[in-house]
Formats: sequence, structure tokens, C-alpha cells
Amino acid sequence: MRRLFPVTDQTDETSVREWGLGELADAYAYPPDATSWLRANMVSTLDGAAQHDGRSHPISNDTDMRIFGTLRAVADVVVVGAETVRQEGYRPARAREAFAERRAAAGQSVAPAIAVVSASLDLDFSLPLFTSPLVPTLVVTGAAAPADRVAAAEKAGAVVVVAGEGTAVEPERVAPALAGRGLTRLLTEGGPRLLGQFVAAGALDELCLTVSPMLTAGDAQRIAWGSALAVPDRFVLASVLEEAGFLFTRYRRT
Repeated sequence: MRRLFPVTDQTDETSVREWGLGELADAYAYPPDATSWLRANMVSTLDGAAQHDGRSHPISNDTDMRIFGTLRAVADVVVVGAETVRQEGYRPARAREAFAERRAAAGQSVAPAIAVVSASLDLDFSLPLFTSPLVPTLVVTGAAAPADRVAAAEKAGAVVVVAGEGTAVEPERVAPALAGRGLTRLLTEGGPRLLGQFVAAGALDELCLTVSPMLTAGDAQRIAWGSALAVPDRFVLASVLEEAGFLFTRYRRT
């Protein structure tokens, strides 16, 4: 990673240095007393685009990806929408040697599980995400999800988690349902539709937002999409890092 330092310490020459993975993991540690904590990690351009040509990678950079990996490495489970799985070609999370000791000490599995949120379970269960994960992939759905698709998921080795009474997933029930399986440190990487549902339900505890120093114009989605809140939900700034014009911010619910 290139030079990464807190914005408020830019004049302090001792802070202008590389941050090790351990330091990043400490900076992004989950609250130790939280029984369940849902964190989101997203990237946005200066004009609010969460994607370019349908993907987030073009508006990211190496340090953003390093933080992305660190956030995964400290999480129990990565929660993602079915459409994002299809568009981004999601694969199983991998074990990272640099975080092995930290995860073992925290009682975590060797890698975070992936939890795919889907009402229809219209997923390709032959993908590596389901056939070869280090930790079984979960699918989060409603109690009335199509029985044949539930059976297909279970046949593929996925763990089906119910978080809703009907076919749809109730976003406010996702974190409690996963916490009931011992997965209390949650990270969602979107997409914008899923994040919008968590925001609308008041279920999001923290947002890690990378502000990319780019302009794209166009009609790309924002980081959260869906029904608007009647009253904006106020978050407070917990930390900010800067490198090469990229801002790596972290906001928590008030």
C-alpha cells in the first residue's frame, strides 16, 4: 500500500508511511461489546456514482482494495445481494495468512462466510461460490421461498437461513438471523438495492465509504437505492483516512 495517513495528521511526518495490515485491522475492528453489528463497505465517485460500466472496480484503487480485503478479514460473514453475485462474479472468500492468528484468537472460521440474500433463489448453484467455499455459503431467503430452489440450494451444500415470513427477505431480520448462528460481525458489500433496503429498515450500524476523486456523469446507481426515508437517518463520522485524493471514511449510527 502506498502512503496512507489520517487527514488530521498530514503535517506529522511520522504519519506519512505505509500502514500494515494489523494496523488496518485494528482501525476497522468491530465494537467489542456489540451482540450484532452490520457494516457496509461501498465506493462512490465525487458525483455519486457507485459503479462505472456496471462495476465498482473502475472507480476504486489499490488501497481501497486493501481496505476491502481487511474489512472481509475481520468479518464473520459477508452479506451480498443476488444481483451483485451475478454481476460481479462473486467467489468464495479466501483464507488470508496475514489474518489467520487474529481470526483464530477471535474464534472465527478461517475465512468469512458469504451470505447471499435472495427471495427467488434464482442462483447458479454450480458456481464455485457454492461448490468450493472454505466455509459453507449461506442463502438468506423468506419462509415461503420456492421449495424446489430451497432444495437445490441445500443439495449444493448451501445453508438456507430464513429471514422473513413471506417470499421476500425482511432486511431488519437478516442480522438477527445470522447472529443466531454465531455470525455477529456482518459486512455487506451491496449492491445498492440491498444497501437501500438495510437503510430503509434502519438496520445499518456503520458505513465504510470510499470517496473516489473521479467524476463519471451518466446514470450509474448511487450506493443505496430504493424507497426514500421520510426523515434522513443521521450518522456521525468515526474516522477518515486519505491517500492520493481518495478518502476512506467510516460513519456510525448516532
